[in-house]
Amino acid sequence: MLEQLTILAPGLIGGSVARAARARGVARSIIVWSRRPETRLALADQAWCTATRETAAEAVEGSDLVVIAAPVDRIVPLAREIAPRLKEGALVCDVGSVKGDISRLGHDALQGRAHFVGAHPMAGSEKTGWEHSHADLFEGRTCFVTPVAATPGDAAARVVRFWRDLGAEVVTLDPDKHDEIVAHISHLPQILASSLCAFLATKDPAWRNYAGGGLRDTTRIAGSDAKLWRTILEENRDEVLRALRHFEDELHGFKAAVANRDFVEVAARLERGRAYRDKFRPAP
Repeated sequence: MLEQLTILAPGLIGGSVARAARARGVARSIIVWSRRPETRLALADQAWCTATRETAAEAVEGSDLVVIAAPVDRIVPLAREIAPRLKEGALVCDVGSVKGDISRLGHDALQGRAHFVGAHPMAGSEKTGWEHSHADLFEGRTCFVTPVAATPGDAAARVVRFWRDLGAEVVTLDPDKHDEIVAHISHLPQILASSLCAFLATKDPAWRNYAGGGLRDTTRIAGSDAKLWRTILEENRDEVLRALRHFEDELHGFKAAVANRDFVEVAARLERGRAYRDKFRPAP
């Protein structure tokens, strides 16, 4: 059990970390910091929050583990801000969906005083805010842990243990490999869902009233926060562009098959997609 866990900038993921840690007895004390005073006031009334602090630096004092749950463009600046106030040997991890530069710069920011180990739980929804958080969000979900080459083995192992204690299934990966994977299985789907809705928005507005389950299921994540996703796509630009280029080739092949009335090829592509979808692990 951690004596003190600190969550910085809790939204859906950070709030769920705190709730899960409380429910599973992972930490005796859970300290929370949010930039907005009104949010700190609301969080102070939550049973899973031991106390709030007015600054991030104050919140991390004495903590064994700090989880930075801020947007990806704020993670490294926060790591630099809190570095002087961390206790010797403390662990810092994040929950951002981009890991390459964050893992390397986060490690450098702590200057050996503490240990930064990147993490990315593949959990959440199109909803945002700690109000939507819940204690079982990570149950059975994959969580990537992305140490850099210089990360001490015991520090990475402790972060792995933490996420397992929250119910996640941990996969340890090189940060850049992580970014390649999520560009395909997370960032590309977001782009496709949002682009489809943006395209349909140019058509007769009445059409949306006729939407069945197929369109609703396909575009659920188009309801995600645009500002949040802009920063993610900025941070993982190169890998996202590679994924888009490969997908464009696939879409062009489908278009060519339809244009050439090659419906044997169309059926083969549909079947290949169905076979891939059928092999998904059952949802937790």
